[in-house]
Amino acid sequence: MKSTRMIAALGCVAVALASGACSRTADAPAQSAETKRSYPYKVAATVGMVADIVRSVAGDKAQVEGIIGTGVDPHLYQPTRNDVVALMSADVVFYSGLMLEGKLSDTLIKIARKRAVFAVTELVDEQYLLSPDEFAGHFDPHLWMDVAGWMQAVEAVQLSLSEFDPDHATNYAENAARYIEQCQALHQYAIKAIASVPEEQRLLVTAHDAFNYFGRAYGIEVRGIQGISTESEAGLEDIRKLVGEIVERDLDAVFIETSVPDKNIKALIEGAASRGKTVIIGGALFSDAMGPAGTYEGTYIGMIDHNVTTIARALGGKAPEKGMQGKLTGFKSH
Repeated sequence: MKSTRMIAALGCVAVALASGACSRTADAPAQSAETKRSYPYKVAATVGMVADIVRSVAGDKAQVEGIIGTGVDPHLYQPTRNDVVALMSADVVFYSGLMLEGKLSDTLIKIARKRAVFAVTELVDEQYLLSPDEFAGHFDPHLWMDVAGWMQAVEAVQLSLSEFDPDHATNYAENAARYIEQCQALHQYAIKAIASVPEEQRLLVTAHDAFNYFGRAYGIEVRGIQGISTESEAGLEDIRKLVGEIVERDLDAVFIETSVPDKNIKALIEGAASRGKTVIIGGALFSDAMGPAGTYEGTYIGMIDHNVTTIARALGGKAPEKGMQGKLTGFKSH
Protein backbone atom coordinates (compact mmCIF):
# COMPACT_ATOMS: atom_id res chain seq x y z
CA MET A 1 0.00 0.00 0.00
CA LYS A 2 1.46 3.32 -1.03
CA SER A 3 1.67 5.83 1.86
CA THR A 4 1.08 9.55 1.38
CA ARG A 5 3.25 12.26 2.86
CA MET A 6 1.08 15.20 3.82
CA ILE A 7 0.69 15.81 7.56
CA ALA A 8 -2.49 17.50 8.72
CA ALA A 9 -4.18 16.37 11.94
CA LEU A 10 -2.98 17.52 15.35
CA GLY A 11 -2.30 14.06 16.73
CA CYS A 12 -0.53 12.98 13.57
CA VAL A 13 1.88 15.90 13.67
CA ALA A 14 2.65 15.32 17.34
CA VAL A 15 3.76 11.79 16.48
CA ALA A 16 5.60 12.99 13.39
CA LEU A 17 7.68 15.47 15.37
CA ALA A 18 8.96 12.60 17.45
CA SER A 19 9.41 10.01 14.73
CA GLY A 20 9.75 12.04 11.52
CA ALA A 21 6.98 10.11 9.79
CA CYS A 22 3.21 10.22 9.39
CA SER A 23 0.47 9.46 6.86
CA ARG A 24 -2.10 11.92 5.61
CA THR A 25 -5.42 11.90 7.39
CA ALA A 26 -8.80 12.11 5.75
CA ASP A 27 -9.09 15.80 6.66
CA ALA A 28 -5.77 16.83 5.10
CA PRO A 29 -5.87 19.60 2.47
CA ALA A 30 -5.79 17.73 -0.84
CA GLN A 31 -4.10 18.78 -4.06
CA SER A 32 -4.90 17.58 -7.56
CA ALA A 33 -3.48 17.92 -11.02
CA GLU A 34 -6.28 20.38 -11.78
CA THR A 35 -5.43 22.73 -8.91
CA LYS A 36 -4.82 26.27 -10.13
CA ARG A 37 -1.54 27.37 -8.60
CA SER A 38 0.56 30.48 -8.94
CA TYR A 39 4.33 30.14 -9.18
CA PRO A 40 6.60 30.36 -7.44
CA TYR A 41 4.65 29.06 -4.46
CA LYS A 42 6.03 29.73 -0.98
CA VAL A 43 7.92 27.11 1.01
CA ALA A 44 9.22 27.49 4.55
CA ALA A 45 11.92 25.12 5.81
CA THR A 46 13.21 24.89 9.36
CA VAL A 47 16.96 24.20 9.16
CA GLY A 48 19.36 25.05 6.37
CA MET A 49 20.05 21.45 5.39
CA VAL A 50 16.35 20.93 4.71
CA ALA A 51 15.99 24.26 2.90
CA ASP A 52 18.91 23.35 0.63
CA ILE A 53 17.25 20.12 -0.48
CA VAL A 54 13.95 21.86 -1.15
CA ARG A 55 15.59 24.65 -3.17
CA SER A 56 17.46 22.10 -5.27
CA VAL A 57 14.46 19.85 -5.90
CA ALA A 58 11.80 22.56 -6.32
CA GLY A 59 13.93 24.72 -8.62
CA ASP A 60 12.14 27.79 -9.94
CA LYS A 61 8.71 26.44 -8.97
CA ALA A 62 9.11 27.56 -5.36
CA GLN A 63 10.45 30.41 -3.28
CA VAL A 64 12.09 28.83 -0.24
CA GLU A 65 12.63 30.64 3.05
CA GLY A 66 14.80 29.13 5.76
CA ILE A 67 13.63 29.78 9.32
CA ILE A 68 16.58 28.79 11.53
CA GLY A 69 19.60 30.73 10.33
CA THR A 70 23.36 30.30 10.10
CA GLY A 71 25.08 29.38 13.35
CA VAL A 72 21.81 28.91 15.24
CA ASP A 73 21.27 25.79 17.35
CA PRO A 74 17.92 24.18 16.36
CA HIS A 75 17.76 22.16 19.59
CA LEU A 76 17.33 25.37 21.60
CA TYR A 77 15.69 27.58 19.00
CA GLN A 78 12.62 29.56 20.00
CA PRO A 79 10.59 30.88 17.03
CA THR A 80 10.16 34.64 16.75
CA ARG A 81 6.95 36.36 15.71
CA ASN A 82 8.39 36.86 12.20
CA ASP A 83 9.20 33.16 11.99
CA VAL A 84 5.65 32.23 12.87
CA VAL A 85 4.34 34.65 10.25
CA ALA A 86 6.67 33.13 7.63
CA LEU A 87 5.54 29.61 8.50
CA MET A 88 1.86 30.55 8.51
CA SER A 89 2.08 32.33 5.16
CA ALA A 90 3.88 29.46 3.41
CA ASP A 91 2.02 27.12 1.07
CA VAL A 92 4.20 24.20 2.18
CA VAL A 93 6.39 23.63 5.24
CA PHE A 94 9.30 21.20 5.50
CA TYR A 95 11.07 20.21 8.70
CA SER A 96 13.75 17.66 9.53
CA GLY A 97 11.91 15.61 12.12
CA LEU A 98 13.29 13.10 14.67
CA MET A 99 12.74 15.75 17.37
CA LEU A 100 15.42 18.09 16.02
CA GLU A 101 13.06 21.08 16.11
CA GLY A 102 11.48 20.24 19.46
CA LYS A 103 10.72 23.82 20.52
CA LEU A 104 8.93 24.46 17.22
CA SER A 105 6.47 21.62 17.86
CA ASP A 106 3.51 23.71 18.94
CA THR A 107 3.90 26.05 15.98
CA LEU A 108 4.13 23.20 13.48
CA ILE A 109 1.08 21.53 14.97
CA LYS A 110 -0.98 24.71 14.52
CA ILE A 111 0.24 25.25 10.97
CA ALA A 112 -0.49 21.66 9.95
CA ARG A 113 -4.22 22.26 10.50
CA LYS A 114 -4.30 24.44 7.39
CA ARG A 115 -1.05 23.83 5.50
CA ALA A 116 0.88 20.93 4.02
CA VAL A 117 3.65 20.03 6.49
CA PHE A 118 6.27 17.40 5.66
CA ALA A 119 9.11 15.73 7.57
CA VAL A 120 12.06 14.95 5.31
CA THR A 121 13.15 11.98 7.43
CA GLU A 122 9.83 10.17 7.12
CA LEU A 123 10.95 7.58 4.55
CA VAL A 124 14.05 6.50 6.46
CA ASP A 125 13.84 2.92 7.69
CA GLU A 126 14.05 2.84 11.48
CA GLN A 127 16.75 0.18 11.22
CA TYR A 128 18.97 2.78 9.56
CA LEU A 129 18.55 5.25 12.41
CA LEU A 130 20.69 5.42 15.54
CA SER A 131 18.95 5.27 18.91
CA PRO A 132 21.49 6.12 21.64
CA ASP A 133 20.66 4.98 25.18
CA GLU A 134 21.03 8.53 26.50
CA PHE A 135 18.32 9.85 24.18
CA ALA A 136 15.45 8.22 26.05
CA GLY A 137 14.31 5.87 23.30
CA HIS A 138 14.30 8.51 20.56
CA PHE A 139 16.34 8.52 17.38
CA ASP A 140 19.45 10.62 16.83
CA PRO A 141 18.21 13.43 14.53
CA HIS A 142 21.57 14.29 12.90
CA LEU A 143 21.04 12.07 9.85
CA TRP A 144 22.49 14.62 7.41
CA MET A 145 25.98 13.73 8.69
CA ASP A 146 25.71 10.48 6.71
CA VAL A 147 25.40 11.60 3.10
CA ALA A 148 23.96 8.26 1.99
CA GLY A 149 21.30 8.56 4.69
CA TRP A 150 20.49 12.15 3.74
CA MET A 151 19.85 11.05 0.16
CA GLN A 152 16.72 9.37 1.53
CA ALA A 153 15.57 12.81 2.67
CA VAL A 154 16.00 14.04 -0.91
CA GLU A 155 13.65 11.30 -2.08
CA ALA A 156 11.11 12.31 0.59
CA VAL A 157 11.20 15.93 -0.59
CA GLN A 158 10.77 14.88 -4.21
CA LEU A 159 7.75 12.72 -3.41
CA SER A 160 6.22 15.35 -1.13
CA LEU A 161 6.55 18.13 -3.72
CA SER A 162 5.15 15.80 -6.37
CA GLU A 163 2.15 15.15 -4.15
CA PHE A 164 1.67 18.86 -3.45
CA ASP A 165 2.20 19.91 -7.08
CA PRO A 166 1.66 16.85 -9.32
CA ASP A 167 1.77 18.94 -12.50
CA HIS A 168 5.54 19.23 -12.11
CA ALA A 169 6.37 15.81 -10.69
CA THR A 170 8.71 15.11 -13.60
CA ASN A 171 10.68 18.29 -12.91
CA TYR A 172 11.05 17.37 -9.25
CA ALA A 173 12.24 13.87 -10.12
CA GLU A 174 14.86 15.23 -12.53
CA ASN A 175 16.10 17.84 -10.06
CA ALA A 176 16.29 15.26 -7.27
CA ALA A 177 18.30 12.91 -9.47
CA ARG A 178 20.87 15.65 -10.17
CA TYR A 179 21.13 16.50 -6.48
CA ILE A 180 21.55 12.85 -5.50
CA GLU A 181 24.33 12.50 -8.07
CA GLN A 182 26.22 15.31 -6.30
CA CYS A 183 25.60 13.62 -2.96
CA GLN A 184 26.95 10.33 -4.25
CA ALA A 185 30.21 12.03 -5.29
CA LEU A 186 30.41 13.72 -1.88
CA HIS A 187 29.85 10.40 -0.10
CA GLN A 188 32.71 8.75 -1.98
CA TYR A 189 34.98 11.71 -1.28
CA ALA A 190 34.23 11.45 2.44
CA ILE A 191 34.99 7.72 2.50
CA LYS A 192 38.33 8.25 0.79
CA ALA A 193 39.38 11.33 2.79
CA ILE A 194 38.63 9.90 6.23
CA ALA A 195 40.24 6.57 5.30
CA SER A 196 43.48 8.51 4.68
CA VAL A 197 43.68 9.53 8.37
CA PRO A 198 46.19 7.36 10.28
CA GLU A 199 44.27 4.76 12.26
CA GLU A 200 45.55 5.89 15.66
CA GLN A 201 44.34 9.44 14.94
CA ARG A 202 40.90 8.36 13.72
CA LEU A 203 39.05 9.84 16.69
CA LEU A 204 36.72 12.83 16.24
CA VAL A 205 36.18 14.87 19.41
CA THR A 206 33.56 17.62 19.17
CA ALA A 207 31.36 19.79 21.37
CA HIS A 208 28.26 17.57 21.24
CA ASP A 209 27.14 14.25 19.80
CA ALA A 210 26.13 15.44 16.35
CA PHE A 211 28.57 13.25 14.42
CA ASN A 212 27.53 9.69 15.27
CA TYR A 213 26.09 9.06 11.80
CA PHE A 214 29.26 10.55 10.33
CA GLY A 215 31.37 8.18 12.39
CA ARG A 216 29.37 5.13 11.37
CA ALA A 217 29.36 6.06 7.68
CA TYR A 218 33.03 6.98 7.34
CA GLY A 219 34.82 4.76 9.82
CA ILE A 220 35.92 7.16 12.54
CA GLU A 221 35.29 7.00 16.29
CA VAL A 222 33.30 9.92 17.64
CA ARG A 223 33.20 11.51 21.09
CA GLY A 224 30.93 14.44 21.92
CA ILE A 225 31.32 16.31 25.20
CA GLN A 226 27.59 17.07 25.41
CA GLY A 227 24.86 14.63 24.51
CA ILE A 228 22.72 14.42 21.38
CA SER A 229 20.82 17.56 22.32
CA THR A 230 22.71 20.69 23.35
CA GLU A 231 20.21 21.07 26.17
CA SER A 232 22.27 18.51 28.08
CA GLU A 233 25.18 19.68 30.21
CA ALA A 234 28.68 18.28 30.14
CA GLY A 235 30.02 17.37 33.57
CA LEU A 236 33.57 17.57 34.88
CA GLU A 237 33.73 13.78 34.91
CA ASP A 238 32.82 13.65 31.19
CA ILE A 239 35.63 16.08 30.39
CA ARG A 240 38.10 14.23 32.63
CA LYS A 241 37.41 10.92 30.86
CA LEU A 242 37.82 12.52 27.45
CA VAL A 243 41.10 14.13 28.49
CA GLY A 244 42.34 10.71 29.52
CA GLU A 245 41.41 9.20 26.17
CA ILE A 246 43.01 12.06 24.25
CA VAL A 247 46.28 11.67 26.18
CA GLU A 248 46.25 7.88 25.83
CA ARG A 249 45.58 8.05 22.08
CA ASP A 250 48.05 10.94 21.64
CA LEU A 251 45.38 12.79 19.67
CA ASP A 252 46.58 16.00 18.03
CA ALA A 253 43.35 17.92 17.39
CA VAL A 254 39.79 18.42 18.61
CA PHE A 255 37.02 20.44 16.98
CA ILE A 256 34.61 23.21 17.86
CA GLU A 257 31.19 23.61 16.25
CA THR A 258 29.77 26.76 14.70
CA SER A 259 26.40 26.47 16.47
CA VAL A 260 27.64 25.37 19.92
CA PRO A 261 29.67 27.40 22.48
CA ASP A 262 33.34 26.36 22.61
CA LYS A 263 33.83 26.53 26.41
CA ASN A 264 33.83 22.74 26.87
CA ILE A 265 36.34 22.20 24.08
CA LYS A 266 38.62 24.82 25.61
CA ALA A 267 38.31 23.06 28.99
CA LEU A 268 39.30 19.84 27.25
CA ILE A 269 42.40 21.43 25.73
CA GLU A 270 43.38 22.92 29.10
CA GLY A 271 42.90 19.55 30.78
CA ALA A 272 45.14 17.85 28.24
CA ALA A 273 47.77 20.58 28.65
CA SER A 274 47.80 19.97 32.43
CA ARG A 275 48.83 16.41 31.64
CA GLY A 276 51.57 17.47 29.25
CA LYS A 277 49.67 16.90 26.01
CA THR A 278 49.34 19.74 23.50
CA VAL A 279 46.08 19.60 21.57
CA ILE A 280 44.99 22.15 18.98
CA ILE A 281 41.58 23.15 17.69
CA GLY A 282 41.54 21.44 14.31
CA GLY A 283 38.85 23.72 12.95
CA ALA A 284 35.22 24.75 13.29
CA LEU A 285 32.76 22.16 12.04
CA PHE A 286 29.19 22.64 10.88
CA SER A 287 26.93 20.42 12.95
CA ASP A 288 23.35 21.65 13.35
CA ALA A 289 23.64 24.61 10.96
CA MET A 290 25.31 25.29 7.62
CA GLY A 291 27.70 28.09 6.71
CA PRO A 292 26.85 31.69 5.79
CA ALA A 293 24.17 32.20 3.15
CA GLY A 294 25.54 32.79 -0.32
CA THR A 295 28.73 30.79 0.28
CA TYR A 296 29.66 27.28 -0.82
CA GLU A 297 29.70 26.27 2.85
CA GLY A 298 26.14 27.64 3.03
CA THR A 299 24.96 24.66 0.97
CA TYR A 300 24.61 21.09 2.20
CA ILE A 301 27.28 19.83 -0.21
CA GLY A 302 29.67 22.59 0.89
CA MET A 303 28.91 22.04 4.57
CA ILE A 304 29.87 18.36 4.47
CA ASP A 305 32.80 18.99 2.12
CA HIS A 306 34.12 21.51 4.65
CA ASN A 307 33.69 19.09 7.56
CA VAL A 308 35.31 16.15 5.79
CA THR A 309 38.22 18.22 4.51
CA THR A 310 38.80 19.95 7.84
CA ILE A 311 38.70 16.71 9.84
CA ALA A 312 40.92 14.77 7.46
CA ARG A 313 43.61 17.45 7.22
CA ALA A 314 43.67 18.22 10.96
CA LEU A 315 44.03 14.55 11.90
CA GLY A 316 46.87 13.84 9.47
CA GLY A 317 44.90 12.60 6.48
CA LYS A 318 45.05 13.63 2.85
CA ALA A 319 42.47 15.99 1.40
CA PRO A 320 42.72 18.97 -0.96
CA GLU A 321 42.97 22.27 0.89
CA LYS A 322 39.93 23.62 -0.94
CA GLY A 323 37.96 20.41 -0.76
CA MET A 324 36.30 18.04 -3.17
CA GLN A 325 35.45 20.66 -5.80
CA GLY A 326 38.10 23.28 -4.99
CA LYS A 327 35.35 25.60 -3.73
CA LEU A 328 36.02 25.86 0.01
CA THR A 329 36.58 29.43 1.13
CA GLY A 330 38.68 28.74 4.21
CA PHE A 331 35.77 29.46 6.56
CA LYS A 332 36.72 30.15 10.17
CA SER A 333 34.36 30.49 13.11
CA HIS A 334 34.10 33.94 14.64
